[in-house]
Amino acid sequence: MSLGGKKILVGLTGGIACYKVPYLIRALRKVQVEVMVVMTDASTKFITPLTLETVSENPVSVSMFPQDEYIATKHIDLAGWADLIVVAPTTANCIGKIASGISDDLLTTIICATPKPVMLAPAMNPYMWSNAVTQHNIGKLKELGFLTVGPDEGDMACDHVGVGRMSEPDVIFDAIEKFFSKSVQKKKP
Repeated sequence: MSLGGKKILVGLTGGIACYKVPYLIRALRKVQVEVMVVMTDASTKFITPLTLETVSENPVSVSMFPQDEYIATKHIDLAGWADLIVVAPTTANCIGKIASGISDDLLTTIICATPKPVMLAPAMNPYMWSNAVTQHNIGKLKELGFLTVGPDEGDMACDHVGVGRMSEPDVIFDAIEKFFSKSVQKKKP
């Protein structure tokens, strides 16, 4: 299954795993996927929009209401543009907001407005991942049809070891490929 020509919106939330995302975007661009990036304000503390503009070859959107930029219905336009939205890393905060229908930034507003599939790549401390509220929220999102990849078990930036580590970019890439392969198979008579 070729991903060439697909349109993927990559969303980043505020976690240290943001440093892995350029590798995912580069892998997608190598197979001719068009990538647009939306960052939460918190994610810009871990990686710069310039880095993601460079690897995606497109402008990066951060603010719901940027100064000196025409925005009007940008959230609606981006929500409809993508064939798939991939949020990597997806923090417990973002999972909770999506599960509760909170749309208080550009990324969560796009997710609320999209009719397209959304894939989440959770990344957080093992205690945060195992928290009953986080588990309830991710369970609710899975029931609603959200796709997930990970999290994996391993060493964390906080010196803890456990489940909560964002899946590696190649694992997320494989999950994207698998998703589109299944979509093609469903369309065949």
